[in-house]
Amino acid sequence: MSRAIITATIDDALHFTDAQRKEITDAYPPHERDARVRGVPSLGSGKIFPLAEERIVIDRRDFPSHFARIAGIDFGFTHPTAAVEIVWDRDQDICYVTKTHRLAEASPIIHAAALRSWGSDLVFAWPRDGRRETLEGAGLPLAEQFRANGLKMLHEHAQFQDGSVSVEAGLMDMLQRMESGRLKVFRHLNDWLEEWRLYHREDGKVFKEFDDLMCATRYALMMLRYAKTKSFNDKWRRPIEYPRTSVA
Repeated sequence: MSRAIITATIDDALHFTDAQRKEITDAYPPHERDARVRGVPSLGSGKIFPLAEERIVIDRRDFPSHFARIAGIDFGFTHPTAAVEIVWDRDQDICYVTKTHRLAEASPIIHAAALRSWGSDLVFAWPRDGRRETLEGAGLPLAEQFRANGLKMLHEHAQFQDGSVSVEAGLMDMLQRMESGRLKVFRHLNDWLEEWRLYHREDGKVFKEFDDLMCATRYALMMLRYAKTKSFNDKWRRPIEYPRTSVA
């Protein structure tokens, strides 16, 4: 037996005029509008990022080579290992989430194989638990396992410039960027948006499930100062020119 899910939105209510639809929509808090009028799943109570989705999504686009890039990764096995790429317009201080990866029950070699396609020069920010050793890695810390498989892991775990690792400070930075139009995400990245819609608190604490891409994004933003441009990387790979010499 086949099944289908049909979602009715306010636009299907033909007895409403455009003015009435706007009045009804505007009556809801911004972070509840997509759920109330379009049927988009979300958790309005305790939602960590209480703003309308349309404020952060943009269509896929290309970026100039002088924009910097950095990635963030959150390690997991039973729960997914997740990674994001962020492109940073330094002049406007706008960050764009442009790529995502999320996969459970896979080894570092599998994740690294997928992430290497993002570019050999891309650096990855990683969390403190990347220093843990695992049996599968024969005693190697997680970050070292990914480094051994060809990813450019940053030299230290994700932290703010003063050395702190506050989750709440990281979430506040993300929220303020979203509110001010300085954090955008490509519209087609459904896995990132699914987590974003459901990211919430219970009893005042961040609910630590289905948050892997959110964590990866937070790590990348914490280490944004290490983002690099293509031209920066190219200058380290240019051929060495030796002066012409002759032997008398």
